[in-house]
Parts: sequence; structure tokens; C-alpha cells
Amino acid sequence: MNDTRHKQLGATLWAIADKLRGAMNPDDFRDYMLSFLFLRYLSDNYEEAARKELGKDYEQCETEENRKVTPLAVWYEKNKKDVATFEKQMRRKVHYVIQPDYLWSNIYDLARTQNGDLLKILQQGFKYIENESFDSSFHGLFSEVNLDSDKLGKKYETRNRMLCSIISEIAEGLSEFTNESDLLGNAYEYLIGQFAAGSGKKAGEFYTPQQISTILSRIVILDSQNPSTGKKKYINNLLDFACGSASLLINVKKHLEPNSISQIYGQEKNITTYNLACMNMLLHGFKDSEFQIFHGDSLLNDWDILNEMNPAKKLKCDAVVANPPFSYRWEPNDTLAEDFRFKSYGLAPKSAADFAFLLHGFHFLSDEGTMAIILPHGVLFRGGAEEKIRTKLLKDENIDTVIGLPSNLFFSTGIPVCILVLKKCKKFDDVLFINASEYFDKGKRQNVLLPEHIDRIVDTYQFRKEEDKRYSRRVSMEEIEKNGFNLNISRYVSTTAEEKIVDLADVKKNLDETEDAIKRAKAKHNQFLKELGLPELP
Repeated sequence: MNDTRHKQLGATLWAIADKLRGAMNPDDFRDYMLSFLFLRYLSDNYEEAARKELGKDYEQCETEENRKVTPLAVWYEKNKKDVATFEKQMRRKVHYVIQPDYLWSNIYDLARTQNGDLLKILQQGFKYIENESFDSSFHGLFSEVNLDSDKLGKKYETRNRMLCSIISEIAEGLSEFTNESDLLGNAYEYLIGQFAAGSGKKAGEFYTPQQISTILSRIVILDSQNPSTGKKKYINNLLDFACGSASLLINVKKHLEPNSISQIYGQEKNITTYNLACMNMLLHGFKDSEFQIFHGDSLLNDWDILNEMNPAKKLKCDAVVANPPFSYRWEPNDTLAEDFRFKSYGLAPKSAADFAFLLHGFHFLSDEGTMAIILPHGVLFRGGAEEKIRTKLLKDENIDTVIGLPSNLFFSTGIPVCILVLKKCKKFDDVLFINASEYFDKGKRQNVLLPEHIDRIVDTYQFRKEEDKRYSRRVSMEEIEKNGFNLNISRYVSTTAEEKIVDLADVKKNLDETEDAIKRAKAKHNQFLKELGLPELP
């Protein structure tokens, strides 16, 4: 499916959202819109799989007299004894089950006919999908979609009519587009981005701009020891411990070959965003057995799988990516000081958990892995506890590359940020600095990194290039130590524009020519004054 088609679908869905939400807050309407898009994908995917599984039996159910009932509903009614066997087979093949009443085709029919039971059946359907559809249950998947909300209407009937309108518009808008995961997945990402654009600072809770996500993704899939050899063929575990809507995890997989990641792990503290992440993964065609996303707090490390004390059983990831909240205030304590993630480094200060997030992810990085994390520039030069952590990471040769990005790339903040690339075992004994802060396209609201800007950053990292002194440079540990382990980019790569060299001989020549021109003009002017009998200019 070409890029134009993706944009057409995204624009169609956004126009529907803009038309229907009325006075509703965009963040509230987002949950309805994205949940219905998710239900449509699951349903159509399931019905297509059922068609293949049942063959002629399914085709016989697609008769004219049954057009008001889904073919699968007809089959269920005629084959009650075989339903359990059929559903077991579907769980094996597509990893989930949706009963006929809750399929999008039936929901749309109820909406199209303004059926008064739509809201009730939709509620039942959401609960069924949360608790029974998948073997690995997604409890609370639709918990933020309040179908009884006054924002939809004060009375049941009003809410029901509003839902009928929303679902009908979405169904009709999607009717000319196929249900393939690539198309709908990209449309889902497009909508998340559009809603993020209208959410201001709240967008930082769930969205990493695609351009930045692409840089991190393309870096961590390269061979860690020698990136110039190209992509890894296989990644043993991928982790994003502040995964938001999971766009970074999806982006990493997109840049690798199919079946090239053993398991994907994500963690998200915000329940609404956690639900978005689960839906986003499933809608992009990931089976529930291929990923695990946990709702919890990474700093407290409340996920059992990441709390394994036995070194032999510890989760080790070949790729770690993250865009954690910048300068997040947290509550370090004596217990955390003894935590296996921080004990060797010390605790990040209460005012900024940036290094706490970094150390959390770094702990689970394998010896052959690469970690890329987005952080504010303060981590490069702040003193105190952060200086101690930074110094140890540098002395242990764990910091591989520092990339400075332009300001105003995020919806949530206008500050410039950096990408730190870390490794537990690295080939090079220097640190590569890339000053990409001046290379971007100025947009209406945000600055944008164009493909050529992204390619230059990744290419410079991959081949460890030293370009002109204002873009990239490899810096020895001796020089960094002389600078007190300060990683401020301007100390190593010039961030000021070069002054234009002035040729004094040319300047004098231009002045002389200007002086001669003034004299000629003055003489000509005085000639006119003389002819008119007026006093001449001195």
C-alpha cells in the first residue's frame, strides 16, 4: 500500500474525528475513535480468518435472506455443537476469538439502523474482548472508554444516538479501504500523532515523533560492535521501559526483517497510554504471544519479569530504546539506593530522574546490545550526583555516541534534546559527538527532521564519520577527562556559525570605487546647479 493511500486514510479518519467530537476534549474523543478503529480491525481480521477456516459452510451462510445477520452468527446458530472446536482452532490460528454479536459488522448494522441496544451490546463486547477474547488477557483494555459518560450525552438514548453517528461515520469512511494491518496500523499512528499535536504537553505522555523514533530504531538494529557492517540479522529481546503508545517498539520491528525479534517487552505507567500501546501492537499485526506490555512504574521496577535476582535468569535485551519523561521528579530512598540497577552508580537527584531511567534500561542491556535513549541536554553537563553517574559510565566505556538534536521537535516541549547511545562492550575507545541541531526544516508548529537529515545522523553514527568540525567528531577519553567528564556538545564540536573571512584588499577596492562614484555624482550635480545660477555644493 503506497504512502498516498496511507495519507488518504489518515486524513479521512481525522476529518471524521474533527467533525464528530463537537465540544468534547480531543483527548477524550481519541479514546473512542481509536478503540472503534481497533475493534474494526480485530473483527474484519477475525471474519476473514473464519471465512478461510469454514470454507463452503461460511459461504452458505452469506445468503440474501441472512444479509441482516453476520454470516458467522448464522453459522453459530446452525452449528452449536461445533462452536467450541471452531473457537479453539481460531485461537490457535489468529490467537483470539470474537463472538458474532460483538463483531464490527454487527455493531455497524446496529448503528446504521439506530438500534437502541447498540450501547449495551458495545459494552458487553468490550468486556468480552478484555476478558475472554485472548488467552493472555488484556484486562482493562477499554477501561478508559466510558460509554456512560455525560460527554456522549446526558441520557442513555442520547448517548446511544451519538455512538450510532460515530460508528456509522467511521464505518462509511473506512469502507473504501482494506483491512490490512500495514494500512490501518499507519492510520492509527497518524491519528495518535494528530491527537498529540492538539494535546500540548500531555502529548509527551504517549507519543514520540516518528522522525526521532526512526533515528533510535535504525541505530539499535545495527551491529553493536561494528555498525558499519549493517543490520543485525536477529535481536534477542527488545525493551522500551517507557513505551507510551508503543510506536518506538513498532518502528524498531519495521526496520528489521520479519521474525527477527525473539520477544518484545514494553512498560507504561499511564493506564490510558498502556491501553493504547496494547491496541497499537495488535493492530499492527503482532500476535499477543509476540509481545508483553506491563502497566506499572519502571522506576519502582514493579514488573516481576524485570525483578529477577538470579543473574542467570535476568532478562537481557539486544536492543533497548526509550523516550522517558524529561527531568521527572521522583522519590529516591534508601531502598532504591541498594537496588541492583543503581547500587554501583548512585541515585539520580530528586529533581531529575533522567539518569534513573537510563540506568534502569541499561541494566537489562545485553553485552552485545545497543541502547538509545532520548534525554534533555542537562544530563551531559549537570554536576552533583549526575556527574558521578556520568563519570562512571564514561570510565567504564559505556557511552558510545552523543547526538544533539534541534529544538522544538516535540509537541510536549520546545527544548533541544539529545540521544545517548550506550553499550556494555564497545569496540571504540572514544566518544562520537554529532551536532545535528542546525539541520532541520522549520514547520508551522514544530521543527521537522527530513529524511536527508535522519540519513545523515544514522550514516555518521554507522560509519563513525568525522565531518566538518561543526557536525561530528570522535573525542578521546583523555580529552573528555580533561574536561571533567563534561559531555556538553559545544566543548567538542563547534556550535557557533563560522565568521565569514573578510578580504581587506577587496574592502579597500570597494571603498575606493564608492568614493570615485560619489565624486563623479557630485561634480555632475554641481554642473546642474551652476547652469541654474544656484550655489554649488562644497
